Order: sequence, then C-alpha cells, then structure tokens
Amino acid sequence: MISKISEGVTVSVETFYQPEYSNPLSNEFMFAYRITIDNNNAYPVQLLRRHWYIFDAAGSLREVEGEGVIGVQPQINPGTQYQYISGCNLKTEMGKMYGTYLMENVLNKKQFDVTIPAFEMTVPFKMN
Repeated sequence: MISKISEGVTVSVETFYQPEYSNPLSNEFMFAYRITIDNNNAYPVQLLRRHWYIFDAAGSLREVEGEGVIGVQPQINPGTQYQYISGCNLKTEMGKMYGTYLMENVLNKKQFDVTIPAFEMTVPFKMN
C-alpha cells in the first residue's frame, strides 16, 4: 500500500490485477484499486472532483476528470475515512496512475487539492 498526506487528508492506495477481466493476447489488462481517504482535520471535508493521469508502459497518457468518485461526492467527517474500489484498463502489462481530488472544507466552503500518490499496476508474472 502507498499513502500520501496533503492538506490534512491521507490517501492510501492498494492495487490488484484482475486476470478474469484481462485478455493478454489482445493486450487488455484490467486492474482494480482500493482507495482509502482519511480525514485528519478538525472539520468535515467533501470530495467534489477527481483528476487522474494514467500511463502505460508504451508511454501513452490518458486523463480522466469528473465529479466525485464512483458516482458520489462523499462527505468525510473528522477522524473518519471513506473507502471505494474502482478499476483501470491498460494496453500493456504495466502502468501507473496518480492525480488529485478537489475537496471542500464543509464549514467555510474553501476548496483545496489533495494529492493522490502515484501507484503502479503490474501483472504478477512481470514481477519475477
């Protein structure tokens, strides 16, 4: 697991290769990732937007931007966490992702960016 703290919010990431949804002969590799967001602040925060940068081993870059995560804009109270699982497809056996969440302090409505740390996605047979 990889973690990063910014603006009083900890973002942790775990990745999992999904062989049942992958087709290596067609250069289709599916990965799942679990994100845990811990609010270490004394005020509630709301996740408004996400912005991802996705790279594969061939050097291609995709950007994904939009409201919330998995269809919601969760509010995370002080001392609590929010967790979700999502996925990413690659055309190569390895890649990486990183990005930012746009968050808002629910009390004073000030917005701020939280860093999503860079994490790698690698099929298990490439790690030997």
